[in-house]
Amino acid sequence: MFDRHHAVWPANLPHTLALPQTSLYTNLEISARRYPDRPAIVYYDTPLSYRELDAQVCALAGYLQSKGVKRGDRVLLFMQNAPQFVVGYYAILRADAAVVPVNPMNRSVELEHYVEDTDATICICGQERYEAVAPLLDAGKLEHAIVATYGDYVTEPTDLDLPAEVQADVQPIESDKAVAWSQALNAGHVPSAHEAGPDDLCVLPYSSGTTGAPKGCVHTHRSVMATAVHSIYWSRSTSEGRSLATLPYFHVTGMQNGMNAPIFIGSTVVLMTRWERKTAAKLIERYRITRWTNIVTMAIDMLSDPEIESFDLSSLESISGGGAAMPEAVSDKLLKLTGLRYIEGYGLSETIAGTHINPFDAPKPQCLGIPVFDVDSRIIDTDQLTELGPNEVGEIVSAGPQIFTGYWRRPEATESAFIDIDGKQFFRTGDIGYYDEEGYFFIVDRVKRMINASGYKVWPAEVESLMYRHPAIREACVISTPDPRRGETVKACVVLNNEGEASADEIREWCRENMAAYKVPRVVELCETLPRSPTGKVMWRALQEQEWPEAS
Repeated sequence: MFDRHHAVWPANLPHTLALPQTSLYTNLEISARRYPDRPAIVYYDTPLSYRELDAQVCALAGYLQSKGVKRGDRVLLFMQNAPQFVVGYYAILRADAAVVPVNPMNRSVELEHYVEDTDATICICGQERYEAVAPLLDAGKLEHAIVATYGDYVTEPTDLDLPAEVQADVQPIESDKAVAWSQALNAGHVPSAHEAGPDDLCVLPYSSGTTGAPKGCVHTHRSVMATAVHSIYWSRSTSEGRSLATLPYFHVTGMQNGMNAPIFIGSTVVLMTRWERKTAAKLIERYRITRWTNIVTMAIDMLSDPEIESFDLSSLESISGGGAAMPEAVSDKLLKLTGLRYIEGYGLSETIAGTHINPFDAPKPQCLGIPVFDVDSRIIDTDQLTELGPNEVGEIVSAGPQIFTGYWRRPEATESAFIDIDGKQFFRTGDIGYYDEEGYFFIVDRVKRMINASGYKVWPAEVESLMYRHPAIREACVISTPDPRRGETVKACVVLNNEGEASADEIREWCRENMAAYKVPRVVELCETLPRSPTGKVMWRALQEQEWPEAS
């Protein structure tokens, strides 16, 4: 067991932590009993109590079961941050089914993969995404949809700037396969007894690698419980705290730190549908926010507001996150403004958020942190697969209670994702890093081709497979290119068919129509050929290495 970091372990915290042997839904049930009148969520100045939240969860769970949802079934959750996301998430769990969280920026052709891969028959979606769901209902790929209007949950007067999706009026649904959110909740269905336990399937967040379509990461109630509980104890949060939720709930960091962790402890979440720095600052001041988990770009954006010093941010007790290394100058500005150091952490979809977090009383800059409760993490040589020592660069591998059980219906991918060390199964992260003499971990590169554009993970193989649907494209290789605002962004090197005619602008526009905005190549380069290895494989790494020196 790796224990080099125990010398810098947070004071008064145990090295190991027993987890509740219950389902994740049970956390909400218990908090609703303990704190029935406490706001579970505050949504643009409108509160939703724990009693109300649990009642709505049970009503929707009953409705799902009336539509045939059974224990172990998968249900798509396709919406932006809103109270309905929380209700939908926990209703699926209350019905003994598993949540398939889908990025709301996805289009129909992308959503189709999640439907086919999980055999999901029902989708819970925001009304602004119904246009992507409707074709799958019409084609019989989905059987039913429940459509939510975010503005229904803003019933109190507010002076906050509301996103367009929250201001939008209820749109009519012209399908006998879809119902409005209120209709589902008011149908009067009562769910059967809750049966799911810690080893039942809980959540299937999707990840990807260097080849193929996105893969579902199989997480049980036990593994999801782990990082939800870990984050509470590591940050020493209490039920009296208030969290600002700005990260998207479909993503594991937002899901765990901005939803599941606060519900476990019975605290209040102040929820935003869209990031807007002034609204975030107002909410911190208005609700005396104590805990804010974000991505580095959000913190940078807030601190770049020339009026930021006019807001009272003194209630904050912790500011943490990741997605990219925090620039030292920005960290120093944050410290001057709030008295707090930015606490960086590290995790993946396969680990349902953090395996490493910096100690709050001894953080290091641009550092992943140290392995948290019950996590055993090592560095291995990528060729020999032998264990390396301090300051030696290799692949980060981890074992712990939050590690997924494998990729959904991908036995070969699952087998290659793990390695046996000392009789224990370690997950191979695909990230290259090292640890120092004190046991702090640092990242230096990625084995995987993932592009990190302002915290959004873009998988080149997925973008390539979508681009191949364009009739004029013969070959496409997606790489990252430097971007002054996003850090890096997406570039596509494209070879056209002999008879194909399309400009770079036309291809970019086609991509905008067929994939989520953050995946769309900002740069399209038309090439006569792509470099190949002796075996005929496209040498994406050669293109990648050429891109960065030229840009710099």
